[in-house]
Amino acid sequence: MSRTPLLLSVRSLSIRYGTTEVVTDLSFDLHEGETLAIVGESGSGKSTTASAILGLLPAGAAAHGSILLAGTEIVGATEPTMRRLRRGTLAYVPQDPMSNLDPVHRVGNQVIEVADAVRKRPRPEARAHAVAALQSAGLAQAEQRFRQYPHEMSGGMRQRALIAMGMIPSPRLLIADEPTSALDVTVQKVILDNLQTLIRESRTSVILVTHDLGLAAERADRVIVMSRGRVVEQGSSREVLLHPREEYTRALVAAAPANRAGAAAPAADSRAPVVLSLDNVSKTYRARGHGRARTEAVPAIVSLSCDVRRGQTLAIVGESGSGKSTAASIALRLIDPTTGSVRFDGRDITTARGRGLTDFRRRVQPIFQDPYASLDPMMTVERSITEPLKAFRLGSSSTQRARARELLDLVGLPESVLDRAPSELSGGQRQRVAIARALAPDPDVIICDEPVSALDVLVQANVLDVLTRIQRELGVAYLFISHDLGVVEQIAHDVIVMAQGEVVERGTTADVFAHPTHEYTRQLLSSIPGRALLAASSAG
Repeated sequence: MSRTPLLLSVRSLSIRYGTTEVVTDLSFDLHEGETLAIVGESGSGKSTTASAILGLLPAGAAAHGSILLAGTEIVGATEPTMRRLRRGTLAYVPQDPMSNLDPVHRVGNQVIEVADAVRKRPRPEARAHAVAALQSAGLAQAEQRFRQYPHEMSGGMRQRALIAMGMIPSPRLLIADEPTSALDVTVQKVILDNLQTLIRESRTSVILVTHDLGLAAERADRVIVMSRGRVVEQGSSREVLLHPREEYTRALVAAAPANRAGAAAPAADSRAPVVLSLDNVSKTYRARGHGRARTEAVPAIVSLSCDVRRGQTLAIVGESGSGKSTAASIALRLIDPTTGSVRFDGRDITTARGRGLTDFRRRVQPIFQDPYASLDPMMTVERSITEPLKAFRLGSSSTQRARARELLDLVGLPESVLDRAPSELSGGQRQRVAIARALAPDPDVIICDEPVSALDVLVQANVLDVLTRIQRELGVAYLFISHDLGVVEQIAHDVIVMAQGEVVERGTTADVFAHPTHEYTRQLLSSIPGRALLAASSAG
């Protein structure tokens, strides 16, 4: 079978930040209509490589070698040249929606802005085009989403808006940096099916930057495995993933979510005391605005009751917009329920104020999904970790710094990170800092809202081991929000499955995964990317 024409050629690419070389002697080709996955752990150089191809390396970075895209040399290219490429040849779907969506503009207007950069249209036509793009990216009620601000959407919804913006120009090369890390597996499938349709219809090439081996196995033609800035292994996805030659690649395959989904779930103990509970909680977001800008009332949760037991993990799973993150916010007392109550340690804290609320906040800590938004960019890592210790007046300055060093070691980061700013860290490193901060005041309960979705599979496995060990040694309880069923099966004792704000299934994790009774649960389990292929790898 003859190869399609060459679109991108990378030769002897090396990238330095000052005196530190982060990518070394990288070479590969990409043909029209081909999907290439670049896989590796956080800090391996895969996102830096994508930034170099996009012409978006930060100030202070120096690239040497050649990046030839559709006959145009990108290394050393001027900004007018890059703008011309970005108007139709080259497009980008970034990993982090909150950092890449303007919080003061409606999402629809931001999609129109991208469309206008490609081709000016009358406002009604541009609006219809933007709504269609949002719908094609998997956003239900696209007309309503068009009028919303980013903070009114879930993380998965925001990510789909970014995907819509990336698909607007019908590019020849689409670079997608962890495009589905914030999405549940069913929506993941919709998005990736849309991308494959784009490839088939327009012969668009895709570079998929991911830490998910299952995703690479299922969606890519070829795979490049990177570690510490160098190519460890490359070839067809089946060859690399079914018959990995290098130990590093074998470790990535073993840690993939599709392989973890077969792990035995922890045994639940219904006799353990309840430390946090939601009793018949409902939440409806009121209608807002006037005229055409008016949004309808949105029922986010309908009659949710659940118990989080000491020393155990309750997981809530469901697609984006199912209400699981709203449940986490209510449990944290960040928002009030419309009806129902929140109880902690036997006390109703639904309307707690003053000292009672302060004590609750010390004993119930959050780990949010998005480390870019949850870490103050003006604070060093040390200040971020010690902030809750200072807020609750726990320890002296010296003991607080010692606690920060201890927690960094716990989450797998060196002490040298203490004096860095969040902008100097990768997404995975930032999330580990957020986890360390949550652990700082020794809480009784941690509300984990997608705490490992931004991490590569090796770090993910380490962090889950840390959380499990802390729970075993200290008896801390977790309310664990996740779309990753492999993670849920590995860490959760009990699980609740939600869809459109309602509980459709609940039980011990072992029972729900082995004998799902609801069609939606069965759909979630069957949608884990690459499960069949990676299972064959494990068997082989």
